[in-house]
Amino acid sequence: MKFFAKKSLGQNFLASPQAVSDIARAAEIVAGENIIEIGPGTGTLTEALLKAGASLIAYEKDDRLQEMLSQKFSKEISDGKFSLVHKDILEVNENEFTAPYKVVANIPYYITGAILRMFLEAKEKPSLMVLMVQKEVADRIVAHDGKESILSISVKAYGTPVIIRKVGKGSFRPAPTVDSAVIRIENIKNLFTSRDEEKRFFEIVRAGFAQKRKKLSRNLESVSTKDKINDAFKALNLGDNTRAEDLPAPIWIELSKKLN
Repeated sequence: MKFFAKKSLGQNFLASPQAVSDIARAAEIVAGENIIEIGPGTGTLTEALLKAGASLIAYEKDDRLQEMLSQKFSKEISDGKFSLVHKDILEVNENEFTAPYKVVANIPYYITGAILRMFLEAKEKPSLMVLMVQKEVADRIVAHDGKESILSISVKAYGTPVIIRKVGKGSFRPAPTVDSAVIRIENIKNLFTSRDEEKRFFEIVRAGFAQKRKKLSRNLESVSTKDKINDAFKALNLGDNTRAEDLPAPIWIELSKKLN
């Protein structure tokens, strides 16, 4: 049965067997490992993940696709290898995520930021994430050497992002207007001792990037005192002309601790 993608749901079905294979391989699935898939669509990636031995949970909000997937993978569902949840992933309570697990998905691009926040900030985080995202977003996430952003720091505070491969528009049906890339976020862990420390970290990062033309020290005056900022800069050997995009994630974490 042929399905037409719903623009309102940001659907672009992955039609490249090589891209599907590369995503599944990047997940490094061990037989029986718990995998979460978001928006399985027509089930192309789903099939590859199940063949790799995943114990799979997929969240699909589209009524049409839910019915089709239930039929297509009826055996895997009855065998207990595949659980298909008819739900918007953004409405799922994070308590439903139980470690250890990985997230592997070709996600609707308009919810990329929300998906990253949801899983990276979850109490029980995935050990690994493999996601298809816009190429421009992937480039921003892995940026370094003076090109950091709130997005890149928000990801690198929890794990190590790498681009696995780029994927052209023609690999999707219908073709999107932008090129894509597969990113893998490795070594995901929680470096914060409490939710309050985590919240304070992001408050400081947002303040630091608030006005990019300003020096970092000036931007931080909205969330800390000049004395604390000066002491922190001295301790971390940061120059007076330092700007937010110059600092890698580990320094941001140290800076936030000193400004607490």
